[in-house]
Amino acid sequence: MDAFSIQGGNRLSGTITVDGSKNASLPLLAATLLTDEAVVFEGVPNLSDIANMVRLLEELGCTATRVNSQIQIQSLDSSISHARYDIVRTMRASVCVLGPLLAKRGEVRVSMPGGCSFGDRPIDLHLRGLEALGAKIHLEGGDIVARCERLHGATIFLGGPFGSTVLGTANVMSAATLAKGKTIIESAACEPEITDLAKLLNAMGAKISGAGTPRITIEGVDQLGGASHTVMPDRIVAGTWAIAAAMTNGNVTIEKFPLDHLLAVTDVLSTVGVHVHQTDTSQDPVSCTVQVTSDRNLKPVMFTTQPFPGFPTDLQAQMMALLCLSKGNSIITEKIYPERFMHVPELSRMGARLVKQGSTVVVQGVDRLIGAPVMASDLRASASLIIAGLAAEGETIVSRVYHLDRGYEQMEKTLTALGAKIKRIDDTQVVDGLPIVDTVPAKKLVQPNS
Repeated sequence: MDAFSIQGGNRLSGTITVDGSKNASLPLLAATLLTDEAVVFEGVPNLSDIANMVRLLEELGCTATRVNSQIQIQSLDSSISHARYDIVRTMRASVCVLGPLLAKRGEVRVSMPGGCSFGDRPIDLHLRGLEALGAKIHLEGGDIVARCERLHGATIFLGGPFGSTVLGTANVMSAATLAKGKTIIESAACEPEITDLAKLLNAMGAKISGAGTPRITIEGVDQLGGASHTVMPDRIVAGTWAIAAAMTNGNVTIEKFPLDHLLAVTDVLSTVGVHVHQTDTSQDPVSCTVQVTSDRNLKPVMFTTQPFPGFPTDLQAQMMALLCLSKGNSIITEKIYPERFMHVPELSRMGARLVKQGSTVVVQGVDRLIGAPVMASDLRASASLIIAGLAAEGETIVSRVYHLDRGYEQMEKTLTALGAKIKRIDDTQVVDGLPIVDTVPAKKLVQPNS
């Protein structure tokens, strides 16, 4: 199992480019099940989650051809409708195939989804929406089984206790494209990834309006065709790079930065003392070039995670790492996944002063962080620990970085290009959280009672 070894204290500087969005790519790839024609994507990141989704599509009768960041998917065998547990358990977004399979093939069997373990994330809203479209759904052997010869349009409310559901909106919107009649999704997710999916579906022949607003209207069509689509830049990766630059008091230029999708983040960063400046105002702010710099003394801030266009929950952990070095007390409230604080004890191991109370964490700024062995628990927590390690004194060992490979393409290479001292190691090179030094015999590192 891989780990990262980070020698902190190096300012980041240079130029990097944001990859295509993972969170957009997964439902986009699933949408290829709605047509028998080929769909070509440009800008798909090379991540383990993407590889798992492609493997799932191949099991469902699709062919996949990848050349660099371009992928072509075509559904050739419509006789298979079972998304098996072995693949689905690796990532929650596998549930995105539910709507497309049901709409196109009339039946679907999908294992209950897996993914990061930081609290309960039920899919009842997905199922409620598909049932409103006419599906008959039941649970059998840990699988969701849904059937309907032809879906029909309906007015559906998708609001939940923590706001709208992004994957649920993607599932229902995709299924409704082939339903008979008009479908209205009220309290739909407004995230840019939903807008990107609607853009692809419309290019395939769907009739969708209102994507990006709380009310989406879909006029059902009889069939969809092939299309070509460029995936939007990853706003979470972009935000992570900006926070990493600020963490090291660096000076980094970021290309294909989705500034227009990160206004809540740049607003918080501005309050803290981090400056994200668009260098060419003639560029579309959805994908532009920015320069990230920061003040020497960071200020505390209060923020709450919210559905888009609010502060994204996927950047909460990274921002917490940055605020550990601010001058004063910051307050972070998590409204999307109230239990998403598994990085708190690990940051504390590095000298952070964090007080958790329910869905809120008080961050008491410290003068410095100290390198330590820490363990990643989920994708974004992994990123926060690496960001902390970049600024910490001494060496930080981050174990279980397979979580990180789900959402960041070779992060260590990107950070190395900016001047960080980070390398990927095998965790068999680590004993009690410390790297094995080649010149020391292994037997001297074995504990007496081991």
